[in-house]
Amino acid sequence: MYSLKRERDGVGDSGGMSVIFWYEDDEVIYEHNARPRVGVCIRVGSVYARTMQAQDWWQTSFITEIIIDEEKYVKFRTGNSVYEWRGQ
Repeated sequence: MYSLKRERDGVGDSGGMSVIFWYEDDEVIYEHNARPRVGVCIRVGSVYARTMQAQDWWQTSFITEIIIDEEKYVKFRTGNSVYEWRGQ
């Protein structure tokens, strides 16, 4: 189980999916069950669609800085937000 929460307002999501992705030669590259790192976007949430009334995942913009990096916890900054990620 993974969770992602934006520091300023607590929004985010949790679930069995933690996927990072980035662009390489005009192609999107994905890495599943991944931790945040500089230069990628991260998506955390449900692997499956939930309902029409609930979001399925939360995605960040590109990560610009890792503030704290521990075994199951990463605090990081994107272009305009600070997030906390917790993982398995």
